[in-house]
Amino acid sequence: MGCNGMLNNSTMICAPLMAQSVEQMVKDMHQAKAEGAQLVEIRLDYIKNFQTQQDIQIILKNKPLPVIIVYRPKWEGGQYEGDEHSRLEALHLAIEMGADYIDFELKVASDLIRKQKMKNDSATKFIVSCHINGMIPSDEELNNLAASMQATGADIIKMVANVTDITEIARIFHLLSHCQVPIIAYSVGERGLISQLLCPKFGGFLTYGSIDGHSIPGMPSLYNVSQTYKLDYLNSETKVFGLVSKPIGHSKGPLLHNPTLRHENFNGVYVPMFVDNLKEFFSIYSSHDFAGFSVGFPYKEAVVEFCDEVHPLAESIGAVNTIVRRPCDGKMIGYNTDCEAAITAIEDALKEKRCTSNEASFGTPISGKLFVLVGAGGAGRALAFGAKSRGAQIVIFDIDFERAKSLACAVLGEARPFEEVVNFQPEKGAILANATPLGMHPNTDQRIPVSEATLGDYELVFDAVYTPRKTRLLKDAEAAGAVIVGGVEMFLRQAIGQFNLFTGREAPKELMREIIMAKF
Repeated sequence: MGCNGMLNNSTMICAPLMAQSVEQMVKDMHQAKAEGAQLVEIRLDYIKNFQTQQDIQIILKNKPLPVIIVYRPKWEGGQYEGDEHSRLEALHLAIEMGADYIDFELKVASDLIRKQKMKNDSATKFIVSCHINGMIPSDEELNNLAASMQATGADIIKMVANVTDITEIARIFHLLSHCQVPIIAYSVGERGLISQLLCPKFGGFLTYGSIDGHSIPGMPSLYNVSQTYKLDYLNSETKVFGLVSKPIGHSKGPLLHNPTLRHENFNGVYVPMFVDNLKEFFSIYSSHDFAGFSVGFPYKEAVVEFCDEVHPLAESIGAVNTIVRRPCDGKMIGYNTDCEAAITAIEDALKEKRCTSNEASFGTPISGKLFVLVGAGGAGRALAFGAKSRGAQIVIFDIDFERAKSLACAVLGEARPFEEVVNFQPEKGAILANATPLGMHPNTDQRIPVSEATLGDYELVFDAVYTPRKTRLLKDAEAAGAVIVGGVEMFLRQAIGQFNLFTGREAPKELMREIIMAKF
């Protein structure tokens, strides 16, 4: 499954531009081109004090790329509230002036396109668009809608939805794969992100990317489209790997996995997947196209029941962070790469400290130490079992005391109520590990409520949070004199394990570390 260095699909990259002045619109067009767009969508309805003939002429005269002209009325989700006749006249004028593409709403398209094609003197392509309100309809209903849009004489059809669940997007992918006319189809919003990112795999006419400084929720930036995901190189054979999580905004997995896949000439893409319901998600996305998943917060424990088989380590931990779909039978196999990733990161930091101070080091430096763990979820379970395997004495705090007790029982440790963590007095040289989301971006001012006075009693403090790289907990611990290990190191090591499982190849460890250092 290699990439041969040539473009694999014909999907174009389009930047939607919504500047409020024609002068800014021209600047934004040039910015879009510089950032990798192949065409731009001009939203005339956003321009203040729009002067029809003058402004369209300026836009078309100064365009560095092909343009799609859109003049969206309020009744179809746009900004235009004026006279309908004037709106349509502006679109006709854009055709006469040589616009590359004109977007007509389905409601008005049929007569307008027929009249334009009767003139037969324009090279303009016609896009007929429709906004789907509510849940995306069935495959059959979508096909019927596409047929009615095509019947208007459209050169390209466009459907835009706003899904409430990622499983609805599977119907968009089915439509993209089977439509007989060029089609643009996607969902807005965070749950719809994969409809943009995987559009080239399923044959969409174009995918959107926002220009720098003008981010749009649920839409990747032009930089991410062209550099992080390299959507030019996706094709129907591309294997999809994704992070199953809720939320997904914090994830940096795509920044690491995608360039690594390309470096290894592996035809795959790694995308974030905002999942609300695991059972429905795995039921819908069950094809071999979806070859593997990383599992993030809050699903590492819950996902175990959806695996057909679970690796013994993951089974003993009771948490899975990696799923691979076995090619021969499609069964989903669950693994845990968090455990060794976290515990070896801690071990190596302690070994380095001992080496620096010329202390003798035999076996694991964790053996016999007090290991204070805050958080008994998926990441916490991985840390606890790792610490147990190294012979540590484990004390567990969790906001759910019953969960803490359950984990403590499994690792022969001790459970304490979460509120006691602030007054807990560790023995000198203990290890503290945070396995909660406290301190994760954007709540970077937060940290677990460990007393500042006791931070200096810990030889090492570990934080599983990796955004930001140095959390408030790690800053405070470093100031108190503790060795610190950030979640970035654990993230890198678990990702190396995931890459091995996803691809069946040996991960390029040094390359992955270089990417982490450069981009995290």
